[in-house]
Amino acid sequence: MTTLTTPRLRLEPMDDHHFDGLHAMNRLPEVMRFISGEPETPEVTRRMIDVVKGRWEQFGFSWWAFIERGTGELVGAGCIQYLGRDPANPHEIGWRLVPQRWGQGLASEAAQAMAAFAFESLDAPTLVAVCLPGNTGSARVMERLGMHYRGLETWYERPHATWEMTRAEWRHASKISCVPRPAPAGYRD
Repeated sequence: MTTLTTPRLRLEPMDDHHFDGLHAMNRLPEVMRFISGEPETPEVTRRMIDVVKGRWEQFGFSWWAFIERGTGELVGAGCIQYLGRDPANPHEIGWRLVPQRWGQGLASEAAQAMAAFAFESLDAPTLVAVCLPGNTGSARVMERLGMHYRGLETWYERPHATWEMTRAEWRHASKISCVPRPAPAGYRD
């Protein structure tokens, strides 16, 4: 299983020992507002971890827990998911953070690392990201990653703003932005 590192984060394959931090994050209404719309119960968090562990075993990638390197605290989670049900969009990238870490550029930092893993290690042809309309924070992260807006599509049984990036677009964007840029004033991700 692959652990990724960024200047401020360690992305660890999600496992049982992440339960407390994941549940503390996923039970917050503001975190789940644009995901499921309701806080997770402990049982839902445990089931999610079990599903993720199975995907790591089956595919060799899935969800990571974002661990802040300076504190060891779980501050978020993100994924590269294999979407075998949709051959046109085989890989999805996604993330979430605890509210105390919003607006610090951590989602963008983690998204860069996960996209690099997808394009360089998995040889993914395309990455897709989705967010509910109104989730401007995630949309900004998608845009900063170099993704382009594709339109409203039905994902997870609801209309979602859909973004995508090809491997060629990633390589081009990576050459342009080799050095991470600070988030603009007032930016929140």
